[in-house]
Amino acid sequence: MKNQITNAISDFFFEYETPRQVLVRNRRVGVVCRIIQLGVLAYIIGWVFIYEKGYQSTDIAVGSVFTKMKGVGYTSINGSERVWDVADYVFPSQGDASFVVMTNYIITEGQKMGKCPELHGKHNCSSNADCEGGSFKRTGHGQMTGECVKETKTCQVLAWCPVEDDLVIPDPPMLMSAENYTLFIKNSVTFPLFGVSRSNLVEGIDAGYISKCLYHPENAPLCPIFRLGDIVKLSGFNFETIATVGGAIGVVVDWTCNFDVAVTHCKPKYAFHGLYGNPTETDKARASVGYNFRYAKHYMEDSIPKRTLLKVFGIRFDIIVQSLARKFDIIPTLTAIGSGVGIFGVATVVCDLVLLYLLPKRAFYKNMKFKYTDTHAQDPDSEAGSTETDVSKK
Repeated sequence: MKNQITNAISDFFFEYETPRQVLVRNRRVGVVCRIIQLGVLAYIIGWVFIYEKGYQSTDIAVGSVFTKMKGVGYTSINGSERVWDVADYVFPSQGDASFVVMTNYIITEGQKMGKCPELHGKHNCSSNADCEGGSFKRTGHGQMTGECVKETKTCQVLAWCPVEDDLVIPDPPMLMSAENYTLFIKNSVTFPLFGVSRSNLVEGIDAGYISKCLYHPENAPLCPIFRLGDIVKLSGFNFETIATVGGAIGVVVDWTCNFDVAVTHCKPKYAFHGLYGNPTETDKARASVGYNFRYAKHYMEDSIPKRTLLKVFGIRFDIIVQSLARKFDIIPTLTAIGSGVGIFGVATVVCDLVLLYLLPKRAFYKNMKFKYTDTHAQDPDSEAGSTETDVSKK
């Protein structure tokens, strides 16, 4: 018993087992095997390592965006001149990553709470019976009083009077000068995994450069000052068209960095995309075109509360930061190599299937590959303690 245990321990520590291999000389199978192996090798080198960069670990940045608009607009309506500055045409005014620049508007001044007729087409009527007192209509401006105004043939409403008339949108837009407004974007990102922080004010972008530069995709790709007309053009839209009814544009700040080289090579790239609508669309009948909203400025006049209502058409800008940083890491490298080596086994599986089931001499190859044993009659002096059957001796 002691010798058996000693032999078992000795066999475990001092013996090595390896699979039995059969060398098959067959051109078709050999070519299939090499083609599959070359395909796997090309996949590992080309796709896993070169394209997907499987030898690197990745990280996504956390960051912040600060924006600032500059520019002055001018309008003259019925002899009334007005200058519009940043406080008038940017909503909200805190420098957020998402904001609206007003490019067109419909203004209704001197509104006060009272009773007045609705717009034609909102609550048309021929008698008081058509105006249900105390009710509302979704597209209306107030609560119906139950009276039909004969002069306008519309229902009387309790609302801010006079009611807003927004049926005709100014064209060309009132603030075409917005094309020359400028947008300053300040963005900082941090990659926690690699402990790297970067700003879009990279090396060489100082106060002197910023005071003179203007973004251009080729001549000044790192300048953080953007002309609104250029942004709209680069997104594929016509400025006058989008300024008339409004729209939405995304400014993408892309941080794709490789930290296997110097950190100074990590610089942002800017891209511009229309987020609503298609620049090639010409169908004027489509619903809910553009982008608009309303806001009111309230004031007191002779102890009477009044307001000035503006329906604002504008371009909404969304500053979108996307990031992906990479750096060499031994763990994903070994994982990629290990998975690649495992895929090489596909060649063996395919070739075995061809040998054992498709070739004319499949019975011969099967006898060469497998060694059959008889478990009922064993010869202790035979190899591995087994006796070959007649099938294996053929």
